[in-house]
Amino acid sequence: MRIAHLTASPFFGGPERQMLGLALSLPFDVESRFFSFPERGLCHPFLEELTRHGFHAEALASNSPHYFAVQRELREKLEGQKIDLLCCHGYKAGLLGRPAARRVGIPVVRVSRGWTAATWKVRLYEMLDRINMRFMDRVVCVSEGQAAKVRRAGVPDERVSVIRNSIFTDRFGEPDAQGRAFLQSFFLKPREFLIGAAGRLSPEKGFEHLVDSAAHVVRMQPNAGFLLFGDGPLRAALARQIASRGLRNNFVLADFRADLDRWLPNFDVFSLPSYTEGLPNVVLEAFAARVPVVATAVGGTPEVIEDGLNGFLVPPGQPVPLADGINRLLSNACLRETFGMAGYYRVRDHFTFEAQAQQYVRLFRDLLEGKSRQTHAPHGKPHVVPTRSSRAATGGEK
Repeated sequence: MRIAHLTASPFFGGPERQMLGLALSLPFDVESRFFSFPERGLCHPFLEELTRHGFHAEALASNSPHYFAVQRELREKLEGQKIDLLCCHGYKAGLLGRPAARRVGIPVVRVSRGWTAATWKVRLYEMLDRINMRFMDRVVCVSEGQAAKVRRAGVPDERVSVIRNSIFTDRFGEPDAQGRAFLQSFFLKPREFLIGAAGRLSPEKGFEHLVDSAAHVVRMQPNAGFLLFGDGPLRAALARQIASRGLRNNFVLADFRADLDRWLPNFDVFSLPSYTEGLPNVVLEAFAARVPVVATAVGGTPEVIEDGLNGFLVPPGQPVPLADGINRLLSNACLRETFGMAGYYRVRDHFTFEAQAQQYVRLFRDLLEGKSRQTHAPHGKPHVVPTRSSRAATGGEK
């Protein structure tokens, strides 16, 4: 079978790693192809990485708001390359991909990783996305937490599947002097403890609470250093907050790094203060690097972190519990090691791409064999998605 993945990828981040990991793990009889909206040329790092691994990957020539041009190009790609099923990643891909797949007559799957409500425009698109999901053949959610939100949006339970994000644990090495020195180089003087964080600097990530928690941590651990990797609209505001808390020597805003895997094992603790998450890749990555995590109990995060066993879960928006969890780990090297190893075993045993690929193959075959492929069209009548072979037998769509 030939699967097409449609996305709008402005960089090679967590969702892109998930798409690549799945494609690498699928059996040889499942071919993966990738199309990305151009995103002002920012899609190329992801497409180049896919090409490097031997996958067909191309940028679309058309883009929103040129709806009809997008539809024409997508239909030509899907029919010309004999695509059997379309997977849409993100609201833009879902909103523009579903009509094209329907026109061509192939099943369409929407992968739902979470909603951010970052701006009024994003909130509008996410509202439309919730409506659009009701007419997908299947919605794949990366966590039970996200699946609950999708069901509340009106998607029937029988068309909701949970297939969790996964990780290649062998991407991560052991802590080393060079890696530790690299992280220390961000500070004016070496720090005894290094606390890491990474993500888009946007409201839903709650990094302002990490800055406030750092002020509490530094009172007890003056030689602690916080290093936050990422870019986004709140960079300037976070920089001002760091300065106002007197943390210039203890809290550094670093740029987004595609090679964070290389340096992760050299942190003592990792933290994620988000307000909302699907299933955070950065927690999987920290655990694969054997680093304990203190994170907020939102979305799919509690499906990875077992509170008090491999990390600490705290309420969102509350810096003091976040600081308390970090301080408990910094003050106990044995606990850090125990949690780090427990986290590693957790992702090694339960969040593998091998298991993820098996789940996707079952889903793809189920849809292509004609099971669970009835959706409700906007006018309320059931729409049955034909297979490619049935379209050929009946002479195509009318």
